[in-house]
Amino acid sequence: MVIMTTTSSLTFLPVLERIAEEMERTPGRGRAADYIPALAALDPRRFGMAVAELDGTVYGVGEWREPFSTQSVTKVFTLALDLAREGDELWEHVGREPSGNPFNSLVQLEYENGIPRNPFINAGALVVTDRLQTRTGDAAGELLAFLRVESGNTSLDFDQEVAASETAHGDRNAALAHFMASYGNIDNDVPTLLDQYFRQCSITASCADLALATGFLARHGIRADGSRLLTRSQAKQVNAVMLTCGTYDAAGNFAYRVGLPGKSGVGGGIIAVVPGRCTLCVWSPGLDERGNSVAGVAALDLFTTLTGLSVF
Repeated sequence: MVIMTTTSSLTFLPVLERIAEEMERTPGRGRAADYIPALAALDPRRFGMAVAELDGTVYGVGEWREPFSTQSVTKVFTLALDLAREGDELWEHVGREPSGNPFNSLVQLEYENGIPRNPFINAGALVVTDRLQTRTGDAAGELLAFLRVESGNTSLDFDQEVAASETAHGDRNAALAHFMASYGNIDNDVPTLLDQYFRQCSITASCADLALATGFLARHGIRADGSRLLTRSQAKQVNAVMLTCGTYDAAGNFAYRVGLPGKSGVGGGIIAVVPGRCTLCVWSPGLDERGNSVAGVAALDLFTTLTGLSVF
């Protein structure tokens, strides 16, 4: 079922219906993230998709109001919150280049003296969370408050089961954090940082929530209440890094197929931005071997094909 809230949505409604129909017919939808026990039991064929316009109008198909585990999708918002506070100084501690390696790889850190390639691989996200923690005293709480306000959903919260599950299986993230700390690129003690990071990744939200919360990137840095979070240049920077680094080591293929800034998470969600027009979120838990939602990428590919909306 498609729900429309304003007549301005009419141009997208047939597109969303068509996408939902195509996804329903698509076999081979990948596998849920089995290395996080709390996510492993999800049906990979579940699907939802939402579009939010610049004025906050939001509508969708499938399970677009169903909360899911946001996981690495939240890295975009943590990046924006820290960039708004410290500006270009952040880029002295984390790079802006695609990694070409798995999102939890240790290999490049030693070659590059503890400076992660980009903010969206796990090492880079740990650095950004660490810096936001230094500036706020509660990075995960700051993120949650931001998402509640931008989405308009005050019930958004952490999923304690998912956070505990990730903590119990977080040895590689701990290794990344300790390794970067040995190079002086982590300010806080590692247990505190890991707690903040796992809580951040455990937030549950729906496609509607995340499409709305991402709107500031389509509005060139302007929040839902009209205040400015990022400069226009900073919003461009975040969108650019999303395009080149937002889907792990499959970012080139995502840019080729979809042509939009996007960020995925192993919970099956992907957010995407059409600057100056709208934001999208799609969710389907079945992942490919790179950790991206199979149906999610296909749905966004079809969206840009049918609408002609891309950054190219």
